[in-house]
Amino acid sequence: MTAKLRHIAISVPELRPAAEFYKKTFGLEEVNYVETPYGDGLSLSDGVINLTLLKFHTDDAAGDERGKDFHGLHHIGFIVDDLEKYTAHVKQNGGRFHRELKGGGGVDFERKFRDPNGVVFDISHKGWVGIK
Repeated sequence: MTAKLRHIAISVPELRPAAEFYKKTFGLEEVNYVETPYGDGLSLSDGVINLTLLKFHTDDAAGDERGKDFHGLHHIGFIVDDLEKYTAHVKQNGGRFHRELKGGGGVDFERKFRDPNGVVFDISHKGWVGIK
């Protein structure tokens, strides 16, 4: 089994100004923009790591107790070679299931967990836009 850190998600008050900061400061490239009923997302990448900026529409859409007005690191993500084996592995090591994004196993599919300290992370067998 292999896993690699490939995704960082930050909740921000406004997508475009935040994206401009990361593009100008670190040379990240914009690779995707989506508007959904849950919230909007703008993905940047350096070719290895996907940095997704999120603006949630509702507290429920934000997916946890921090709600839509929380701004900061929201979660991190690992690409794994076997989703089901890693799901079991996470649980065996003290992680607990948090939620799964609807829409199934396409690109940007995420199965979310909390580590033993409550930190949200996700695993994906498909990866995120803009990574190799």
